[in-house]
Amino acid sequence: MKFVNPRNDVAFKKIFGNEEHTEILISFLNAVLDLTGDKEIQSIELLNPYQAPRLEILKYTLLDVRAKDKRGVTFIVEMQVERVEGLRKRFAYYAAKAYVSQIERGDEYPRLNQVIFIGILNFNEFETPHYLTRIQWLNTATYQQELKDIEFNFIELPKFTVPEERLATNLEKWLYFLKHADELAVIPENADNVALRAAYNIADQFGWTKDELEVYDYWSIKEQDEIGAIQYALRTGTEEGMRRGMQQGIQQGIQQGEARKALNTARKMLAKGYAVADICELTGLTPEDIAALAAA
Repeated sequence: MKFVNPRNDVAFKKIFGNEEHTEILISFLNAVLDLTGDKEIQSIELLNPYQAPRLEILKYTLLDVRAKDKRGVTFIVEMQVERVEGLRKRFAYYAAKAYVSQIERGDEYPRLNQVIFIGILNFNEFETPHYLTRIQWLNTATYQQELKDIEFNFIELPKFTVPEERLATNLEKWLYFLKHADELAVIPENADNVALRAAYNIADQFGWTKDELEVYDYWSIKEQDEIGAIQYALRTGTEEGMRRGMQQGIQQGIQQGEARKALNTARKMLAKGYAVADICELTGLTPEDIAALAAA
């Protein structure tokens, strides 16, 4: 067996955003949030299930996993490979946006349900030796969680150093999968539950289509290029290095902004019943792009 890297955004979405195997995300959420007994999540609805992405769309897509349980609690799970500027504010923005988007203007506030954000970080972010950081709103006098509407959980993978022979909890086994699956040739013995074994099986490249592997490889190269550009600028410390990094960032920002604008325009035109040919002509998107938007 040859496993993909679960930390790759495409692989992460295919594994944890799989509609046919929601037990994977349920098991992971219960492990991270330490839910047991009658508090365990029993079922979820995936809000943005995995679909084999096309490169044209993928270039401008944020690949996270979003789900809702029967209580109406929204879960956002995101893999972040590299530290970037303003990352904490971005996490706060995504959670807040998911919270306020539950109701329309004029709706009653009691309809708002809890949002729980889980960020899996491939780098160290917080000044703590613990690999799991849980951030909640607490009363500073009583340390009670008086407001429970938004909660953040961060997993810093470099801080997870438990060897295979000492894995004990379900969370440790999931983090071992995330950190080491692409180094393994067989499913390890610690994958001792249905959900974890299903995750390893989905991560096996043998079950991926040619198109999916192409997208997976593209995303891996893209991530390495971005990391390399940052490292080059930092290592050289020269004006030229910084100039190249800034130019690349500006160009990517322009391209992403233009693509987002085209996609948003296409969504609005679809909603108003415009013909596909007209949408393509006005936005520059292809009929395949429009079909993907319509199916999303």
